[in-house]
Amino acid sequence: MAFTDAQANAEILEGDGESTAELAGTVVRGDILGYSSGWVRALATVATAIQARCVAAEDGVSGQRIKVYFVWAVIGGRITGATVGGAVYVAEGTSNGMYTQTAPTTTGDCNKIIGYAITPTIISVRPLDITDSIA
Repeated sequence: MAFTDAQANAEILEGDGESTAELAGTVVRGDILGYSSGWVRALATVATAIQARCVAAEDGVSGQRIKVYFVWAVIGGRITGATVGGAVYVAEGTSNGMYTQTAPTTTGDCNKIIGYAITPTIISVRPLDITDSIA
């Protein structure tokens, strides 16, 4: 079975680095977020690259302040077909806020490993390295 991110029904099983972020767009629980004139869904695509910085712990809309995890989060419920032990990346194309196990390869894409698959349906995400800046 191929890796699929349904971008729905996410469960945050564990998390650390809890804080809040004011949104500049609509997100769903479990989305990977970045900062680009506000907190929005991350995207790996070079032309509109938004680096991963945190995980949404709840749904929200533009202007709303929601709970997020900056250090790490374990997410279940929205992923199927993950290769256990395989790296997880921010998705590219038009898949804002989604995860993939296919490394982005276009020059300029955000290609940082942000996590690993624990089971075929659970991923552990560590979006922010100590060397990353928030904005």
